[in-house]
Amino acid sequence: MAESANNLPVIGITMGEPAGVGPEVVVKALADPAIRALGRFVIFGMNELLAYAADLAEIDAFWWRLQHDSTRAAHELMHPVVVLDYDEYSMLGTAHQPSKQGGMASLRFLDDAIAAAGRCHDDGGIDAIVTAPICKESWLLAGCRFPGHTEMLQHRTKSKRVAMMFHAPQLNVILATIHLPLMDVRNVLTIGAVYDPIDLGHEAMLRLGVKQPRIAVCGLNPHASENGQFGDEEARLITPAIEAARQHGINATGPYPADTLFHRAIKGDFDLVVAMYHDQGLIPIKMLAFDEAVNVTLGLPIIRTSVDHGTAFDIVGRNKANPGSMKAAIRLAAKMAHARINQSTD
Repeated sequence: MAESANNLPVIGITMGEPAGVGPEVVVKALADPAIRALGRFVIFGMNELLAYAADLAEIDAFWWRLQHDSTRAAHELMHPVVVLDYDEYSMLGTAHQPSKQGGMASLRFLDDAIAAAGRCHDDGGIDAIVTAPICKESWLLAGCRFPGHTEMLQHRTKSKRVAMMFHAPQLNVILATIHLPLMDVRNVLTIGAVYDPIDLGHEAMLRLGVKQPRIAVCGLNPHASENGQFGDEEARLITPAIEAARQHGINATGPYPADTLFHRAIKGDFDLVVAMYHDQGLIPIKMLAFDEAVNVTLGLPIIRTSVDHGTAFDIVGRNKANPGSMKAAIRLAAKMAHARINQSTD
């Protein structure tokens, strides 16, 4: 692994959309000595924007800069925090809005971080990726066909199945479908699409230290269809997936009406909730833990965590971005990477 001599993981952080709050939350998170103590860090981004964010927050620069395409970048990463600088995408002073240039830059940061994670056993490799927010419109302007990080990571790593899980102290949520128009969910939902997040979520909760995960599955329709009165997806798709999971020894129950299930999970009745579509799962977790929740991509051969918020163009340059979610994402990535390192050395 790429771990340092003191067995700390090397964590790569992608800066995300250059015109968003990514530079600010990265700088503020790593300015915390307790966060920096969790590993060594390689930032894939733009030094001028990181320095600008640090200046606004009155934070002294604590990193070492290397040009990303320098031959030294593959070997000289022993400083606690190294910025691999992509200064050819200079955007200082540009409008805080989607742009083709911003999309090209954030795509390049991610692409190179994935490559570094794929060579974690070699010099210049990393043990985990933490992503700052991207702008999906910028990616589209740059010609990217992927609607988000998760889909691109799945494609680049050739992973057969992935799931998006959100982890917070009070609630864990995993999604059966991700970035889809709401009207398309019914056409995409299958027994397998429901089973996979149950299975992947069960494995993830075990790795997070939950010995006997209790998994609750949402219905798709109001009142979980009320015995077929409001749709047949519960009986036709969701219940068979739950039964298949139970046959494999997973403690999964449901489908439950989503309007009451999250309240029960917060009270402690369940360890993980499987939501059928994006907003069904994201609204409760962002209402409850906006500055603490972490997005984790399950099913990849590499570790990837992320903030659970967007680019927040409206507050860029005002020193108002809260780094809480970025700190939480780094903590979780470090925990997962350290566990993998220890497992590989046992």
